[in-house]
Amino acid sequence: MELVRNEAKTEEYRERARELVGQMTLEEKVFQTLNGAAEIKRLGVKAYNWWNEALHGVARAGVATVFPQAISLAATFDEDFIEQVADAISTEGRAKFNMQQKYDDTDIYKGLTFWSPNVNIFRDPRWGRGHETFGEDPYLTSRLGVRFVEGLQGHDENYLKAAACAKHFAVHSGPEDLRHSFNAVVSKQDMYETYLPAFKACVQEGKVEAVMGAYNRTNGDPCCGSKPLLLDILRKEWGFKGHVVSDCWAIKDFHEGHLVTNSALESVAMAMNNGCDLNCGQLFAYLSEAVEQGLVPEERLDEALVNLFTARMKLGVFDEKGSTPYDEIPYSVVDSKEMRELNLQAAEKCITLLKNEGQMLPLDKGALKTIGVIGPNADNRKALVGNYEGTASRYYTISEGIQDYVGDEVRVLCSEGCHLYKDKISDLSQGSDRLAEVRGICDASDVVILCLGLDAGLEGEEGDEGNQYASGDKPGLDLPGKQQELLEVAYESGKPIVLVLLSGSALAVTWADEHIPAIIQGWYPGAQGGNAIARVLFGEKNPEGRLPVTFYRTTEELPEFTDYAMKGRTYRYMETQALYPFGYGLSYTDFTYSDASVSSDRVLEEGITLRVTVSNTGSRQGTETVQAYVKVCREGTPNPQLKGICKVSLKPGEKKEVTMTLPLTAFALYDEQAVNRVSKGEYLIYVGGSQPDQRSVDLTGKEPLKLKVAADQEFILN
Repeated sequence: MELVRNEAKTEEYRERARELVGQMTLEEKVFQTLNGAAEIKRLGVKAYNWWNEALHGVARAGVATVFPQAISLAATFDEDFIEQVADAISTEGRAKFNMQQKYDDTDIYKGLTFWSPNVNIFRDPRWGRGHETFGEDPYLTSRLGVRFVEGLQGHDENYLKAAACAKHFAVHSGPEDLRHSFNAVVSKQDMYETYLPAFKACVQEGKVEAVMGAYNRTNGDPCCGSKPLLLDILRKEWGFKGHVVSDCWAIKDFHEGHLVTNSALESVAMAMNNGCDLNCGQLFAYLSEAVEQGLVPEERLDEALVNLFTARMKLGVFDEKGSTPYDEIPYSVVDSKEMRELNLQAAEKCITLLKNEGQMLPLDKGALKTIGVIGPNADNRKALVGNYEGTASRYYTISEGIQDYVGDEVRVLCSEGCHLYKDKISDLSQGSDRLAEVRGICDASDVVILCLGLDAGLEGEEGDEGNQYASGDKPGLDLPGKQQELLEVAYESGKPIVLVLLSGSALAVTWADEHIPAIIQGWYPGAQGGNAIARVLFGEKNPEGRLPVTFYRTTEELPEFTDYAMKGRTYRYMETQALYPFGYGLSYTDFTYSDASVSSDRVLEEGITLRVTVSNTGSRQGTETVQAYVKVCREGTPNPQLKGICKVSLKPGEKKEVTMTLPLTAFALYDEQAVNRVSKGEYLIYVGGSQPDQRSVDLTGKEPLKLKVAADQEFILN
């Protein structure tokens, strides 16, 4: 849905903001640049806290719908649905804001400026915060990022429903324990080809209101005070008109961690002069001194404040109540029946079927008398939600979902099996203290559902409470603790095993791939996750998720974690075979592709229209994720890259023609000087249910259809 904001209205807000700022004293101005902006009673400015989170639901402010984590939503490969979820999040955000304002609650996490989405590229599976992102691919991240922004910000031409924030700008993906001093060194080519596209799309297409700088340095400059990033690229090259916020307490890293300045005063001046408008933290309190000493021009401070007050005016908070279409959203929409239904749908859509040998799934409830539900994630609420989460009024773990689904018709036997990462559950035991129980349950069960993986205590942000590995990053890709032993003990029982993995990142489950007949990746599926997994296990919902990240076999095939060069990383540049490739996921039905055609065999300025017929040749209704990849047939170019996605739902025997537009940019690559160019020569377009790599073909038994086009002339796109 194309939206053109009312530019005249925006300019009116900016003029009102200038007038307001012009009446402030220097001290009043300074305290408006902190995330906890002070009240200015004489000017009618209420206190406002800019810090709020909405990564997968309104977070940290009481009850709200806890949707699947961002990486889970990415597995839907469904941009329309992502916008629907983000729209629901901002509806609850407005409802909570309206209620909080009524009772004069202006505390942290109570505003309309949501510091989401995280559109960093999940370049390395060890990065703890990767589950906050939309995965490893710039195209997928761009499409989902834009639609998430549009869902949060709404489609009113005069007012924002909420203000979204694209973070963390830029070139940011670990290591977490080094982020306050780390310098991410990256080539211009990788910067523009991989790390910047999603930010550019959010700015230019999504009209995102805010951009947050990262903690680290990029090519020597701290990101929250980087002239190349914040002024040259963001403002000048892309035309960004919103406001820039620092990551929390990142500005003190300039002198404490990065050592590029000598004092707090110098750090504040560097950040403000290079385009940072808002400080998450308190260091901008030094701005009074910085202005008085001539280190920061007061005109620059005024410019920052105009950006900030314009954002608040776009949200309608300076207008009479009832002025915006969102002022009357009632609190009753929060955690409503409609929200719970949407959340269940989201959880179902993200579940990804990785293996289904002999069509073991779906299970037939009528043929089972006893089910064993075993594992540390069987009843782990933390493994439902990921981080930056809200509080659900009710959570459905896998164990609860299965028990509710089968009711009294089937006996369900449960065991934790082992601790998530320790070698024992009871501190006084000798270790592996639930294996006898596991053997007994396996022996008594017709089928065993084994629930393994991680939770946000094992992968997350540096400093997350309870993080076993301290920094938040994973030391490797193996199942932690005694989980592999538990898996092998269950396998030895000889009973049919379904492995359900809950994690926000890739796990190297190579042994399971060789031995276990059915494997489901459930991600962090949100508060309704257990219900969704039960419905998929028993066939009420056909899985449709696709992997937004590569599942590697080992970390040995990866470059050093601190190496930001893309060579050897992600499906676009890897030279080895994946365990489970990006874009991969199975269904309970079968889809076939035919009659693929292009509008022209020449690459044209207006792009190329791709058509293909998709048929459901199986026996169940299902939703296929149609994927188009483009390969530049030239030495030294990336593997085929995702350039088009489309979801299509089909009944058994039904077929539909799918149309995709591949714009000129789909055929372009950045060179070493960051020139975006479509070169003369041949291009291959692949269309199918997966990427065209050999491992995907082996796993699915199908090759995507291939079309050849050519460019007769060179196009320069930037």
